[in-house]
Amino acid sequence: MKSLKFIFLGLALAAAPTTMLAAQSAPAPAPALAPAPQAALPASPAASAAAGTPVASSATPVATPVVSVPNEKAAAPSISHYAPDPEVGHPIDRALHIQPQVTEIGQDALWMHDVVLMPIITIISLFVLGLLLWVVIRFRAKANPVPSRTSHNTTIEVIWTLLPVLLLLVIAVPSIKLLAKQYSPPKADLTVKVIGNQWYWTYQYPDNGDFELVSNMLAEDKRKPEDGPRLLAVDERMVVPAGAVVKLIVTSNDVIHSFAVPAFWTKMDAVPGRLNETWFKVPADKPGVYYGQCSELCGARHAYMPIAVEAVPPAQFAAWVASKGGTMPGAAGAANPDATSPASPAVAAAGAAAKPEAPLAVGAPGAPVSDPTVDATATPVTSSQGEMQNTGR
Repeated sequence: MKSLKFIFLGLALAAAPTTMLAAQSAPAPAPALAPAPQAALPASPAASAAAGTPVASSATPVATPVVSVPNEKAAAPSISHYAPDPEVGHPIDRALHIQPQVTEIGQDALWMHDVVLMPIITIISLFVLGLLLWVVIRFRAKANPVPSRTSHNTTIEVIWTLLPVLLLLVIAVPSIKLLAKQYSPPKADLTVKVIGNQWYWTYQYPDNGDFELVSNMLAEDKRKPEDGPRLLAVDERMVVPAGAVVKLIVTSNDVIHSFAVPAFWTKMDAVPGRLNETWFKVPADKPGVYYGQCSELCGARHAYMPIAVEAVPPAQFAAWVASKGGTMPGAAGAANPDATSPASPAVAAAGAAAKPEAPLAVGAPGAPVSDPTVDATATPVTSSQGEMQNTGR
């Protein structure tokens, strides 16, 4: 009898796992749903008439509840950009001369080139060529079978010593003035930090919230005529206010680059671990876009590092800064040590132009009844930077 009990107990234990697996694999029973309450059916017209209740006509409009949707962030206003001038700011087809200069230093340097250097170079070159031809003809073997044995002439030696000295003085006076003006910048209205990378540029605005732009060359299949010439158009331009003194702090993250904009007469090397400084000022009456390129051999894609600087009126610059999520300098000043502080009148005027009016107090005439929370966060415009991948096509 005991042996039978042990046999049945063993069979029960052996069958237990199978039963549990079958229970787990079986679908769970659906939960019982409470019956949905049915809406009361309208009474029939006859019953309504008998009860004295007015019957609604089928043409009577039924009020639909309005679902309130929370206000979304207002999209940032679109910023218009300048199209390139066909004659200024970039290389011109079949042109041989220096690009037209828009800055005061550029115009002084162009005068130095055209009025001082080129005439002196031309006169010296023609004089040396004339002497060479005269010596070839006058002292050839057929015309002068017995050569002269003259080894000393005091007059000629004095002339060829004093004349170069006088020429150097003529060149040095305007040249030193130009160098002093170029490397003694006035007080800056705006600071932009320019960082060279392989192979694109990064622009930081420490005066305006320290936001950053990454500027890549636009691929040919994405470039439009208003973006700029081939190999010079970029997806993000450096935007500055026209009429303001712009200080550039130039450096590099990898190898030596060189930031150069020919129309500004501006060129400064970007050296890793070193901060170089230069400046420019686009006159207020010459807004537009001006192009340049990296001017230091920096690797395989050196030819695909264009520069685009757009000078705009101060009010438009303030709107552009807001569209990028930046701020105009205020009374508190900028926290970044690279910033221009305090703000100059040119930049401060742009900030005043972009400053919104103070809202009315609650309960004041013309003020809203309630005081809803306003989201004043600026929404930057979606940029195409990073999508071009600097293909160089």
